[in-house]
Amino acid sequence: MAHGTRLERIVDHERNAKWKNPPLRIEMSECINCDACLRHCPPQFGAIFNHGADVVIVPELCSGCDKCLPACPVNCIYPDPDWSPAPAAWWGLPLSRLDPYK
Repeated sequence: MAHGTRLERIVDHERNAKWKNPPLRIEMSECINCDACLRHCPPQFGAIFNHGADVVIVPELCSGCDKCLPACPVNCIYPDPDWSPAPAAWWGLPLSRLDPYK
């Protein structure tokens, strides 16, 4: 299944197989927690969240569209071709009261 909608990807914890770009990741040792990336992530993907003191990208929700890259003032967002599934704790963020995309 292609997991076309954000809700389908959240429910199934699966990335859309049709996406050719790798998901992105944030290097927290370089991040200044400005949240610019979060504000520029398109809501149909809604992949970037505040998780405690960190800003994280849920790779299954990230299309690799790169919309967050020019918004980042410190260039701490990188392609992650060898990505791993998001930790279970991150899946509590989408659709919660902390979800800025709903």
